[in-house]
Amino acid sequence: MLRGLLFTLSVWAIGAITLRATLIPPQVCPTISAVEARSAASEAALWIERAQRPDGAYLYEYQAPDDIELGGYNIVRHAGVTMSLYQHAAETGDLRYLSTADRGLAWMTASMFRHDGWAAFQGPAGGDLQLGASALMLAALDQRRIATGDTRHDGLMKEIGRFLLVMQQPDGAFLASWRLATAQPDPGLRSKYATGEAFWALTLLHRFFPGEGWDRPSRAVARYLSLYRDDVEGFDFPPWADQWAAYGLSEMATWPLDEDNIAYARRLAERFGFLVRVESQRRQDWWSDLVHGSQARAAGLGTWGEALDSLHHLASVDPRLASLREKLAERAACAAGLLASRQFTVAEAARFGSPESVRGAWFTKGVTRMDDQQHALSALIRAAPILAAREEQE
Repeated sequence: MLRGLLFTLSVWAIGAITLRATLIPPQVCPTISAVEARSAASEAALWIERAQRPDGAYLYEYQAPDDIELGGYNIVRHAGVTMSLYQHAAETGDLRYLSTADRGLAWMTASMFRHDGWAAFQGPAGGDLQLGASALMLAALDQRRIATGDTRHDGLMKEIGRFLLVMQQPDGAFLASWRLATAQPDPGLRSKYATGEAFWALTLLHRFFPGEGWDRPSRAVARYLSLYRDDVEGFDFPPWADQWAAYGLSEMATWPLDEDNIAYARRLAERFGFLVRVESQRRQDWWSDLVHGSQARAAGLGTWGEALDSLHHLASVDPRLASLREKLAERAACAAGLLASRQFTVAEAARFGSPESVRGAWFTKGVTRMDDQQHALSALIRAAPILAAREEQE
């Protein structure tokens, strides 16, 4: 009987170990230093710089094995890439990529739509106005202002801010598109990204122009995001993983935030922490793909890192979230380590026909898109101070 019991226990133990190894693999968070994070971010910025067109547009999508550009363009992502270059300068004081960002900005300012005292980034193809494109253009100008102190674009910043207010609804929500045919916002169209983008851009306007009332619409959208957005817009498994909302809450850290905003920040921290934890358990092999899903592209993992960086800042300022600070630092460091470990190095790029089109980028199934570099760059450069603080404590 004893022998049978021991055999049964052994089978259970082996089964548990097998289950742990196959279905619940351990986390792998590559170690990364603050210096390495900044270096990886600079490599991403260099890729953007090398891939920029003479007119200020960027290479949109590239397939490395065949050394071909896949075409297409997205003006919202153009604004986001430009923002990330200015953000690099704002976070580090390093202005090496300022001229690249300024060319990207000039590409936007060449195709503005103005109406009734406001301005929106329309894009060279014309058409209806996308809230997200203007919101991220404003965020880019905000970051440029932080990096340089240059006030030459202050008037344009306020013009775009007024467009954002045109798109805001009484409950604080935003509509996603302004239709040229009706000269009105499209009442039936919302965006799961643009609301958070507009939120963050408006909070930054309040930083620069604190007496002009930009805090009121910012608080209104913060309340909408915290209490209503997931239900109104029908998101499954709330809260929606909105890194732009995390940016906005971080900017509002000293306003201060109300209890509903704090509760929302906690929910976001749980969501983004969970996403990075799952990602750290994925491997680059067929079994992991089958059981755990494919590894996230850099544009996705980067947004999770951006959110954790922002929420860590918020937890460092607001004592109501102080208990989350170390855990957020750990998750942000993990995201940064994963990103840096997946970035193509000089040696890896040398295996391809056009190494300079590969080096410093992130690829999914042989393809990279410019927002892979954007979000990875932002996550890494904003994680660097967190990593430096952790190094000082060791």
